[in-house]
Amino acid sequence: MFCIPTVEEIKAVMLAKGYTVFEDVRGYDLNLFGIRTADTESNTFNDLLGVFYVFEDRWNCFAFPGTTDPGLYWRKNPMNVNGTAFLKPGQYREVYKLGLHKGYPALQQQKPMTVYRDANRDSYADLDENNTQTGIFGINLHRASLQGPSDNVNKWSAGCQVVQDPIHFEFKIELVREAKAIYGNSFSYTLLEESDF
Repeated sequence: MFCIPTVEEIKAVMLAKGYTVFEDVRGYDLNLFGIRTADTESNTFNDLLGVFYVFEDRWNCFAFPGTTDPGLYWRKNPMNVNGTAFLKPGQYREVYKLGLHKGYPALQQQKPMTVYRDANRDSYADLDENNTQTGIFGINLHRASLQGPSDNVNKWSAGCQVVQDPIHFEFKIELVREAKAIYGNSFSYTLLEESDF
């Protein structure tokens, strides 16, 4: 399993790529991030989904098991005729709002994101720079099962960013609520890769 980087390591990667690091001293200026690991096995929660922010003049960072890739079911049964969506790494500014995903509070896509389209219906990720689309595709950030940590991704993601454990997800949503009260209902998301570190 990929080791969780430190806040300083994540900040260094983001700044080297020209991304913004949010650090308002009022606190809860959230840096929502994902790290896609080099482990390309489909259907596993083998990535990291996290958040870091300043609170009382200190950096806080939490990273949880999740997936930045669609599950095997949607790889073999694409929802889109152009292929299954894999979010392209990058920083997406003000892309999320606190909204609903299938009836429960989650981060809902509100601005365009770029995805790779993988259309060959197998278990391997084919991330071709010549086969991308940009738009609003419902690439939300949500949890898997409410009952506890899910073992496999399966239908939990058709391209969404999905936290494995509902307790971890609820903690993240509480931070989002705190941030919303200060900065409004708009959140950026940065997807990095293990190879960036």
